Amino acid sequence: MSEPLLHPNHPVLADELGHLRRIVADMGELVDSAITQATSGLAERDVSLCARVIADDALVNDRQRELRELSFSLIVNRSPEARELREIIGLLNMSSELERMGDHCVSIAKLARNLADLPPLETYVDVPKMAAYCSDQVRGILAAVVSRDVLQARRIAAGDDRVDRIYHRLFDDLVQLMTEDNTTVFRATNLVFIAHHLERIADRVTNIAEDLVFLDSGAIEELG
Repeated sequence: MSEPLLHPNHPVLADELGHLRRIVADMGELVDSAITQATSGLAERDVSLCARVIADDALVNDRQRELRELSFSLIVNRSPEARELREIIGLLNMSSELERMGDHCVSIAKLARNLADLPPLETYVDVPKMAAYCSDQVRGILAAVVSRDVLQARRIAAGDDRVDRIYHRLFDDLVQLMTEDNTTVFRATNLVFIAHHLERIADRVTNIAEDLVFLDSGAIEELG
């Protein structure tokens, strides 16, 4: 178990750092919901779900803005000690990754909206599988952040290989489909981009795992 983050003489700072951690957790829940809604919008041809993902991205952006403002205020006005400063920087980095995940979800929703009125391709069956696994990764890394479980974060980062394998297989299948049937090009291209955004979400989960290692130990380590 990691040593306590905060010096006992900083009770107010401890409360504010707790607020930062809650914001990161809130952002993670919003991103997890966005992944589910965007891919459900794709599978169910539901443009209203896609529109909700696009609109709700403002909530993710607002939470990140709140975290950034509070973080800069703490750094300037509270003179945090080294370990506290490390946590602020780590949480800032995590919030940036989550905000970008939200952007990927918006892109998925827009692409899914393009496909809503078109017949589905059988090859896209791995997209929901990728999305479900990405959601599991997001929930897992947030649980690791909350519990400060660095070993769990490392295990989750190692799982990125699974997403990569699904992505490369799907990419190859869709390229083959387009080669054999040029009427599928528009749909298959959109699915390739959707899969790419999911793969990037998984990469950002790994980045958050690296941020947790930094937050805990101060070490900058590549886990991918």
